[in-house]
Amino acid sequence: MGEYRAHMTQIVPFLWFDTQAEQAMDFYVSLFEDAQVLNVQRASADGPVFSVSFSIGDQVFHAINGGPHYLLNPATSWMVTCTSQEEIDRLWSALSEGGEPMQCGWVTDRFGVTWQIVPDVLFSLLSSDVPGVGGRVQEAMLTMTRFDIAALERAAAGQ
Repeated sequence: MGEYRAHMTQIVPFLWFDTQAEQAMDFYVSLFEDAQVLNVQRASADGPVFSVSFSIGDQVFHAINGGPHYLLNPATSWMVTCTSQEEIDRLWSALSEGGEPMQCGWVTDRFGVTWQIVPDVLFSLLSSDVPGVGGRVQEAMLTMTRFDIAALERAAAGQ
């Protein structure tokens, strides 16, 4: 019998851009302290960028300049959980510049990638065992574009 070896699967999101893969990567890497450029592949030594790889935290992303054949849409989004209102405000402002703000913390950036900028406290408030808290928080959430932590906490408290 052969030796059993554990295999760790890594799923890498792969994004298709018309021509903006490098610009999008540079923008995303600038937003997060733990982000870095991993690779920029050119079609030839002095040619245009063909593909890029970058990471945010432990998550690796790959992007290609594939032309105008496919467009990104909100059916797939990247969720970022934030620990403070300052972090929400900073990311929301950067991502919505030239993009499209949406309901409940969603925003499509200028490159067509949709993000959810969410306070980490939201999940515990929505799943609270205290009767009525989750419903009040959900009602408050549905009125927001950019999340407001203090308003969510007021809703949870019944204020």
